[in-house]
Amino acid sequence: MRSSAWFVANYALLILCALRLIDGTRGHRLCGETDYYYEYTECDSTGSRWRVPIPQSPGACTGLPEPVRGTECTFSCEAGEFLEMSAQECTPCAAGSYSLGSGIRFDQWDSMPAGFSSLATSLEYNAHRDERLTCNSSTWVPQGSYLESNRDECTVSLIYAVHLKKQGSVSFEYQYADNNLLFEFFIQNDQCQEMDQSADAKWLKLTNHGEWATHTVNLKSGTNILYWRTGGVMMAKGVKPVLLKNVQIEGVAYTSECFPCKPGSLSRVPGSTACEPCPRDTYAGHGASSCTPCNATTQYAAEGSAYCKYRPPCSKKDYFQFHTACDNEGKTHVIYKWIEPKICLDGVTGAEPLPPSGEKEPCPPCNPGFYNNDTAICSPCPPGTFSDGMKPCDRCPAGTEPTLGYEYKWWNILPANMKTSCFNVGNSKCDGMNGWEVARDHIQSGAGSSDNDYLILNIHIPGFKLPTSMSSHSGTEFGRITFEFEIVCVADCEFYFMMDVNRKSTTVVESWEGTKTRQTYTHVMTQNASVSYTWAFQRTNQPSDVRRYVNDVVRIYSVSVSNAVDGVASRCRACALSTRPSSSTCVPCPPGHYIDARTSRCTECPRNTHLVPHATPGPDACKPCGPASRSDKDHSLCYSDCHFTHTEGNVTLTYDLSLLGSVGSLMNGPSFTSKGTKYFHLFKIGLCGGKMAVCTDNVTDLSIADSQREKGEGISAVKTFICQSTIIPATGRGFHTALASQSINLADTLLGVTVASTLDGIRARPELYPQTTKKVPDVNFYYRSLEPTSSCESGRSAVVTLRCNAEKSTKGELAVPSQCPAGTCDGCTFHFLWESSAACPTCTERDYHQIEGACKGGHQDLLYVWTEPKLCVGGLSLPEKKTLPCEGVEFWVRLGAGLGAFTAVLLVSLTCYFWKKNKRLEYKYSRLVISANKECEMPGADSCAVMEGENEGDMEDEIVYTKPSLLGKLKAIASKGNGEHYEHVQLNSSHSKALVWS
Repeated sequence: MRSSAWFVANYALLILCALRLIDGTRGHRLCGETDYYYEYTECDSTGSRWRVPIPQSPGACTGLPEPVRGTECTFSCEAGEFLEMSAQECTPCAAGSYSLGSGIRFDQWDSMPAGFSSLATSLEYNAHRDERLTCNSSTWVPQGSYLESNRDECTVSLIYAVHLKKQGSVSFEYQYADNNLLFEFFIQNDQCQEMDQSADAKWLKLTNHGEWATHTVNLKSGTNILYWRTGGVMMAKGVKPVLLKNVQIEGVAYTSECFPCKPGSLSRVPGSTACEPCPRDTYAGHGASSCTPCNATTQYAAEGSAYCKYRPPCSKKDYFQFHTACDNEGKTHVIYKWIEPKICLDGVTGAEPLPPSGEKEPCPPCNPGFYNNDTAICSPCPPGTFSDGMKPCDRCPAGTEPTLGYEYKWWNILPANMKTSCFNVGNSKCDGMNGWEVARDHIQSGAGSSDNDYLILNIHIPGFKLPTSMSSHSGTEFGRITFEFEIVCVADCEFYFMMDVNRKSTTVVESWEGTKTRQTYTHVMTQNASVSYTWAFQRTNQPSDVRRYVNDVVRIYSVSVSNAVDGVASRCRACALSTRPSSSTCVPCPPGHYIDARTSRCTECPRNTHLVPHATPGPDACKPCGPASRSDKDHSLCYSDCHFTHTEGNVTLTYDLSLLGSVGSLMNGPSFTSKGTKYFHLFKIGLCGGKMAVCTDNVTDLSIADSQREKGEGISAVKTFICQSTIIPATGRGFHTALASQSINLADTLLGVTVASTLDGIRARPELYPQTTKKVPDVNFYYRSLEPTSSCESGRSAVVTLRCNAEKSTKGELAVPSQCPAGTCDGCTFHFLWESSAACPTCTERDYHQIEGACKGGHQDLLYVWTEPKLCVGGLSLPEKKTLPCEGVEFWVRLGAGLGAFTAVLLVSLTCYFWKKNKRLEYKYSRLVISANKECEMPGADSCAVMEGENEGDMEDEIVYTKPSLLGKLKAIASKGNGEHYEHVQLNSSHSKALVWS
């Protein structure tokens, strides 16, 4: 056994030696420089490291260089250089490449660069794991020059990890134009702990459509894991994805190689720190030091192109027309020009020629507030004067003042305070393109360089100035912008109206999709601030580099801005004059005052009326508040003072709603999107007392302090009677806090409070909330929003129904209809039910009754209790218990027994009396009968015998005895005192003979 083991061990040793001999024979070739590369080891505690060779293919050669001490861990080269590892010296980059020194840049996105990964978070609600409802297909998509985020509500993170040897930074460019998507950027360390970041560094601000913004965040030394995270809120059709490009990270210790220029760019000289794009009509491949020209006759290329394209024959899509400025004859010339850069071929078969230019047309009149003083240019009227555009400027009459603003309805040239531009999705600006073109009676979107370009039109208003008579008013309207437009589209075009207040963040006010007929839109400015209004038009949301839908166009016919501080005057309005004699100076009216046209004096609005902004001066400017509402001291709005009275018949119900609280809130749901994202709708209602509800977004403006949000300050705050926010919980989405977004105004005007089911065209729909009892009527609060939307042309409306429910607390419980879980069934009218004990009327004497207690010890208690069910609150309280004197039960028993005994004795006495009286009557009757018989026995001519043939019965005399009644007997007794006593006996015979005794 021992010999066998020795044999096996020696055999194995022999095989091992043979293998080493074979390997030695193969590795006999010495390693060359191409067989290995250098890397540095990790830095030790002393801050030093070693340079070691790493073979390209292990075992392919022998004689690798020995490790040597490397450079310091903090060593780095300058921009335009790289660390040549063999000599451990900084060397300039060759032409066609670039270096950032201690940084790296990612600017080419044909595919996902090494080190980047896209991770989708599983949604929380997908019971059946339906693939259509999962996020497996949601990812960041490379689009050549930029990365594009997902377009759904899935939460998708773009992740990149980098190890910095020293403090550095990360910067990137992005487009974030749609607040339907949430976009945040944050950093974690190697322990997956989030690094401290301010809110404004974490949540990315919205950008103008087509514009790129740059975001920079400082990084700490060590491992930094970068997260770009997107997630949907309430996904609408045609949501705009987030775009990302030019990611640059500073702070890496060194770069051992230079980065080649991406296709379409070049670096001409060694030591370049960046690559520049190729000029127009040239192209370049990967790592180019020069650009190659295209064939000028048949080819073209845009700036920064990687290849040339063939020119197509010209068509009507390739030129446009415009009008020149008016000449001294009042004429304008129609000019046709090729769209630049010209990419088509004219003069070939099938090409459309350029129409001849020079046709003259009469110049349109000047816009209101401008005049033409026999020149070719319309000039603004001097301060204090006005013009309708047709006449020279003139001063306003006494008692009036000019109304400042802008009113553009003629478009011969672009107004001085308006700008137009074109932004390409991948690049910053379109090549030589104007976004919009003037066309006499309208201004329209231009051609652009491709169909997915953003065509931008902008007007800047530095501030607002109320008319002198209204300058002291503290209302919520400082000015308004109104424009008339139409959209003609065959593709999936979109038209946006946006605003940027104080140059903080651009927000979308309203948007439209597809073809729209000619219509007017108005937006009210609720704060006095500098604002830029922007119109943006995009023909298609899909990536495109051609002009296929150039005939898709939006036309704006007129734009008017009221109360612009730098505006011109198109008309005059009445103003209030000073009280000094013969004074013609306009003076401001106190809040809540209108101008009396007869006296030109300020007159306060009547009680419980509110002053309508922009109304014609006069008493009609004061509109009465609705039922059960009152105006504030400035007559700026109507509100409920929490008291309501309803009379029906002879019953009056009085309500005190102050116990409900000034602002109520309701979070309904949860609801789920098509892919399972959970969200809630948060409603806030300022019911009564004059306090408004405030809804605030915390996505795009998280840097606003909580105190500012409560006051309704900030670009994303909505302060009104009823508002709504969309809430996405933090759980299940990867976000660290609940997100509030899409705050909207549902109601800014109280129409009135009544028990009626309709008011001012709004119906309460009581069938949505069936009542269990109708003893107490529901109280309805009717609201309306005066601002129209694309889906609600007359604005939104709301009805809050208060219902008495003694089982609820005083704060009560808000609910929405079960048939309409979003609070609205048609998208425009919202319904709410607020059940509370505080919604019951105040208690009165009708609501309790009296209960009498038993008489004990000569005393009796009177108690008062509420009538059940108790449907009242507050008001009259129950009276105190009363104690009254009373007689006991023994007294009444004795009294009853005495009366019963007396009644029995009386009845016995009367019975005996009448019995004796009856005996006497019988006696008299007997004597009467005897006396009658004696009369028959008297002698006479006739015999009393009965003759033969006579009927004995016929011969008998009838004796009729009438027995007196009890009443007659009583009368007889009463008549004894007068000596009168008669009894009558009537005797009847067949011979009509009768004897009567009296």
